[in-house]
Amino acid sequence: MVRAWRANRILFLVFCLALSLLLIGLSSAGLLGPLEEVASIPLNLLTGTLNQAVLSLTGGVSDLAELQTLQQRNAALEDALADLTAELVELREIARDYERLAEMLDYAGTAANQEFVTADVISNDQTGLRRSITVNSGTRDGIAVGMPVVTAQGLVGRVLEISANASRILLVTDRDSAVSARLQGTRVQGSLRGQLSGSLRLTLVPPGESIVVGDLVLTSGLGGNFPPDIVIGQVASSRQFQFELFQEAEVISFNNFDELEVVLVMTSFEPIDPAVFDVMEN
Repeated sequence: MVRAWRANRILFLVFCLALSLLLIGLSSAGLLGPLEEVASIPLNLLTGTLNQAVLSLTGGVSDLAELQTLQQRNAALEDALADLTAELVELREIARDYERLAEMLDYAGTAANQEFVTADVISNDQTGLRRSITVNSGTRDGIAVGMPVVTAQGLVGRVLEISANASRILLVTDRDSAVSARLQGTRVQGSLRGQLSGSLRLTLVPPGESIVVGDLVLTSGLGGNFPPDIVIGQVASSRQFQFELFQEAEVISFNNFDELEVVLVMTSFEPIDPAVFDVMEN
């Protein structure tokens, strides 16, 4: 049986060789052309499919590498943008500080015979009944109770309490604040008082006096609590009800009291206490 199986294998091998030689001869003679064309169709389709698959795989690998590169570049750009944004914010703050200090310096230069201490606002309390701010300068900087506090936009208030390195400022918008004032255009005198709402009202204006909307309101210097001619604000409206003894006017300050950051304390001005003369008379 083994010999027969081996004999069959030899015969099959001989048959295959003979068939191969025959096909080679026929192909060389051009007799197998139509058959080769028919047989090449599925082979070409298979080859095209394999080529397309290889190209897609190669393209996918290339796209993945490019995506990773783009992700790395994007992360680097985001880091650079964050750094530039932080620098931009810092530069804007420096520019704003410079503008504010330049305004303060210009104001201090125009105020004749007055000396100022520049102070930063470290607390702003306008939520309760009291309207005040706290600054980081006190007695060691030459500040005393009663000294006026201003900005380049006008009057802020006066020093109410002090410590060695801090001062509490009563704002002109506080309901307990009263400032002797006058109108720049008509020279009309009155008393500027803060309201519970945080607004300003010019009161005790005699009837018949002219109150012009848009006129500037300045400190008058009467009473000795503030020097004269400090800008307070501008007349927004006026009114006088029947049978009332005085006129009133709503005044808008040029200061935004919610956003105060730097103020000037007028250290060269010493408020006058009229009660001293009452003691002397007694």
